[in-house]
Amino acid sequence: MTNSVTNSAPAKATNVILHAFDWPYQRVAKHAQEIANAGYKTVLVSPPMKSHKSQQGTKWWQRYQPQDYRIIDNQLGNTLDFKAMTTALKKHDIDIYVDVVFNHMANEAYLRSDLNYPSADIQAEYCSSKQYFEELRLFGDLSSPLFTEYDFVNAFPIKDWNDPWQVQHGRISGGQDDPGLPTLKCNENVVKQQQKYLIALKQLGVKGFRIDAAKHLTLEHIQQVWNDEISEGVHIFGEIITNGGASKEEYNLFLEPYLKDTNLGAYDFPLFHSIFNTMEKDAPMTDLVNPYSVGEALAYDRAITFAITHDIPNNDVFLDQVMSEESEMLAYSYILGRDGGVPLIYSDLDTSGINNQLGAPRWLDDWSHPTLVRMIQFHNTFHCTSMKVLEVGENHLMFKRGEHGIVALNKGSEPISLTLPGGKYKEALELNGVNITYHGDTGRLTLAPTSCAMLYQIS
Repeated sequence: MTNSVTNSAPAKATNVILHAFDWPYQRVAKHAQEIANAGYKTVLVSPPMKSHKSQQGTKWWQRYQPQDYRIIDNQLGNTLDFKAMTTALKKHDIDIYVDVVFNHMANEAYLRSDLNYPSADIQAEYCSSKQYFEELRLFGDLSSPLFTEYDFVNAFPIKDWNDPWQVQHGRISGGQDDPGLPTLKCNENVVKQQQKYLIALKQLGVKGFRIDAAKHLTLEHIQQVWNDEISEGVHIFGEIITNGGASKEEYNLFLEPYLKDTNLGAYDFPLFHSIFNTMEKDAPMTDLVNPYSVGEALAYDRAITFAITHDIPNNDVFLDQVMSEESEMLAYSYILGRDGGVPLIYSDLDTSGINNQLGAPRWLDDWSHPTLVRMIQFHNTFHCTSMKVLEVGENHLMFKRGEHGIVALNKGSEPISLTLPGGKYKEALELNGVNITYHGDTGRLTLAPTSCAMLYQIS
């Protein structure tokens, strides 16, 4: 018997997301064909709103400080660039997802004391270049403010990050002397403007929304904005950072209520910490056999799975969660090899300044790394097929996907030899230190230390 999956054209893209973090829209459009060829189904881009830009460039975090929703005009491009990008992606059957920031607006206290957004200076710019900005307008009347002081909470700097009321009503700030990010109310105007923005993006072809800093929004706010009309036909998931699963306080205070009271997806931080503890610490591989049974992973249909997110390398507080390159590759083999969840692959343009072992920017063009592309191909081939654990120990895990796929990981410092089910196999990742030998009808897979393999059964 010959398994046709190894002899056919690349498997159709399923659900893998490329997080093109802080990529200019023109760059995404330029690489649309390559992104499709690599097997991605979706591209997630940074917040397409009006935010500060300059000829010298701006920091990535300024994309997360909105000045206006009604136009797209930031360091990454404008509304016209965004439309061109969606057109380029659509030609290759790639969906576009966007990051949205709805809990706060830009910290402009150093420039002004009022809470009108956009500021009087920006509205004057709208008026003086009316034709240009009308071309960029998504919705609304640019001659009046989107938000005024009546749309903001009289907030205070958050002090207790384990107090949900403070986290959802206070300001994200650098301390008592920092006015911080102006916190929006959940009132009629705020909800109305945010819904108009989402509707306008849907009309441009957007198929998904990532809710940035979702833990800073009340559940009432999330439920009002993402009603049935807004939610229809799109994939929505929130970023609620926790330090683990059901055994952790953050999970029970923030993530559990969100999962209970909405039907939206979420970043699977519980699973991430299980993977991190397994690959980087002393937790055994047995913890990854069924993390759901102990509340250390989200439900299959709600989870966005990942090995790294943009917050981890770009914020000092999370830097200790950056895995080694070897561990990160093992993590990707696990999330792309396993069943369940929507895998997200992170790739930036060197926003963090962290280099790889060769001295190059760590995640620059990482999305097209040959090994990662082969993992995505495996994922797309066996998506939605059954998963069965074949062997597990302190440092290794081997499981079967469907009838013809095998995934094996060795996180240990010594080689390991594993017995394969009957049949002949082809190794997909083409990594050094991975060998298949046969003695009669019995196949043996040898894995070097800190290595992984994905196998296709060919007979």
